[in-house]
Amino acid sequence: MSENDCLFCNIVAGNLPSTKVYEDDETYAFMDIAPAAVGHTVVVPKTHTKDVLEADPAVFAATAKTAQTVAKRAVEVLEADGVNVLNNCGSTAWQTVFHLHFHVIPRYTDKSKDSLTLPWVPQQGDLDAIKTVGEKLAF
Repeated sequence: MSENDCLFCNIVAGNLPSTKVYEDDETYAFMDIAPAAVGHTVVVPKTHTKDVLEADPAVFAATAKTAQTVAKRAVEVLEADGVNVLNNCGSTAWQTVFHLHFHVIPRYTDKSKDSLTLPWVPQQGDLDAIKTVGEKLAF
């Protein structure tokens, strides 16, 4: 995908409208137009970067820093009871816009402000299998 075809690159460039929440030299944060909760914000690097796996570490760090800044602001200003900071990497992991981004989703006990539900219900796994996979991942 070229930067010209990228939805988020076009938002950053001002070719598509957005409600800006925050901007610095490296990142841009804007309101999600399909919010899961009041204050749902998307944070992107200004440079086109496909995903977490391809991101330059400095770009990733700058984007994560802005996500943290926006999350803190949501708690302070919107009085959110919590915050989810989510990233989807790859289509199997529900990434639909192939430009690195974090969803900063304020969470509220008042469900009139919050429609996000947990799709994953944690359950105890096989500890031997977990150990085996952990050993494969270890470096």
